[in-house]
Amino acid sequence: MRIFRSVTLFLCLLTALQATAGDKLSFLKKQFTTTAGYKLNYRVLLPVDYCPEQKYPVILFLHGAGERGNDNEKQLVHGWDMLTNLENRAAYPAIVIAPQCPEEPQIPHKNYWVDIQRPVTPEQRMFRTFPANAPITEPLAAVKELVDSYIAKGVVDTKRIYVTGLSMGGMGTFDLVCRYPNFFAAAVPICGGVNTDRLAKFKGKTAFRLFHGDQDDTVQPKFSQEAYKTLQSIGAEAQYTEYPGVNHASWVPAFKEPDFLSWMFKHVKK
Repeated sequence: MRIFRSVTLFLCLLTALQATAGDKLSFLKKQFTTTAGYKLNYRVLLPVDYCPEQKYPVILFLHGAGERGNDNEKQLVHGWDMLTNLENRAAYPAIVIAPQCPEEPQIPHKNYWVDIQRPVTPEQRMFRTFPANAPITEPLAAVKELVDSYIAKGVVDTKRIYVTGLSMGGMGTFDLVCRYPNFFAAAVPICGGVNTDRLAKFKGKTAFRLFHGDQDDTVQPKFSQEAYKTLQSIGAEAQYTEYPGVNHASWVPAFKEPDFLSWMFKHVKK
């Protein structure tokens, strides 16, 4: 028993030493293979004092369309500095999972978090539609199975699983919460969108916090506005912040909100 405890302590200390740097290298490179054989690249950030004997909250981070690829790098273009900040990691210890959606082949259900037809013209951006009942995409299904694999390891506090994402990732955030209404304690979709008829049927207890720029000409702010009104109409806990003069990159001021992480962590699934 003493030997077992000593080995466990050594592994905990070793893991902690590997996860203390305050930069992108703090995110370990991984690849997950689903039960169907699909391979998903992802990065994972472990708490500084990580020990597999304990359970931790999970923050699932979904990147935007511009960060798709197969390099297992680009998904950390945005938000990594907030997530690796040592003060944040000390105050809000969590397992942060950042998967990467592939860019090829050019088939929506294989290279996008949500199966939508991407708009080309400004008019299409204004009147884009979100699926009401499309099957989950292959990459997003792999993401859910990836999170489930961490739960199976016994290292996840299942009452504190959070999801956030920007642009395409904001859409993916909405999609996951709609599909798994009792899975996430809180969701933070940034400049995203969702089919509001679908959202109106949401029966879960997930808390929502939405962000958007009022000058966004890529994903129109009306999509977050309409989602927020829908959440209000069904009595869901929801907040909405719209940044004046900000175009598509509303994640920049959103990640600078002093309570971005604390708002998440105050929510615990009942």
